[in-house]
Amino acid sequence: MRPSILLNLDPAMREALWRHLLPHPDAEEEAAFLFARWTDNDTTGTFECVQWTPLPPEGFLSRSEYHLELTDAARAAAIKQAHDLGTSLVEFHSHTGRSPARFSPSDLVGFREFVPHVWWRLKGRPYLAVVVSRSGFDGLAWTVDPRTRRRLDAIVAGGVLLRPTALSPLAEEHDDD
Repeated sequence: MRPSILLNLDPAMREALWRHLLPHPDAEEEAAFLFARWTDNDTTGTFECVQWTPLPPEGFLSRSEYHLELTDAARAAAIKQAHDLGTSLVEFHSHTGRSPARFSPSDLVGFREFVPHVWWRLKGRPYLAVVVSRSGFDGLAWTVDPRTRRRLDAIVAGGVLLRPTALSPLAEEHDDD
């Protein structure tokens, strides 16, 4: 049996993060980075969030209701902050449409380049990505190596277990679907 992957968030932090990511129905996609300590044992791997920062408007190269792209400077600053804090990097972004939460094909393609880069820059620390919609969230984690993704099993906020949609594909061959 594989260990569960969890993200622990303070309830107030979770509420503030969701307000940032989904401010109103007509909003463009938003993003934030969390900085989390990673621990694992035989049954559970846990990202314990210690800090988060919303991405400011100037951190986007482009964005709309359906797509976002970060500037190189925004990505580099997030990686540097994780390095300085000695933490893993956790990416959050929103999908503002009506569809259930799942990573888009362009999100999955972007992970092929970005995750190995982060893994290398942070000396093998795990990486977690979470997409949030009005109806839920989904998450993928790279905890063993930068090419093998696993499903986030839950976000834990104040003892409340929040389950993902689990709609995003795990296998690389599905990235172009």
